Amino acid sequence: MRTINISISDIEFSKFGIKSENLNFTEFIELVTKELTRQNLNKSLELAEKYGISKMTMEDITNEVKAVRSNAKSGN
Repeated sequence: MRTINISISDIEFSKFGIKSENLNFTEFIELVTKELTRQNLNKSLELAEKYGISKMTMEDITNEVKAVRSNAKSGN
């Protein structure tokens, strides 16, 4: 088994919710994945707000999807 060392600030250590200074690779990947997922969700919410889709109901979204699919099938 190999060991790698990664430096991280105290702020990042807290932000990621790290409990131990020794993590196995799987634990590290899970922490990074969780943070990237959080960042992507925030970006998605920001874009939804910017383009006005954050106020759409599920029915509105369903109707939009149906319209796009219908247009794609008819070649429009």
